[in-house]
Amino acid sequence: MSDKILVAFHHACDISDLEIAEALLHALEIMVTRKPAPQQSGRRRDMESLVAAHERLWQLRNPESDE
Repeated sequence: MSDKILVAFHHACDISDLEIAEALLHALEIMVTRKPAPQQSGRRRDMESLVAAHERLWQLRNPESDE
């Protein structure tokens, strides 16, 4: 499910709906940071995706710092 939320997050960023992007990012944070199920793998990849999503949202909110 986290992959679907991540896709929706990026779509919200693409259409500049930063309020929805932030809400989706919060949901993703909850999913990634809760205790993993025994069959869950790819935790490191999930954390890297979460960090990248935070960076993207920050860059969209602070375009003047891209210089």
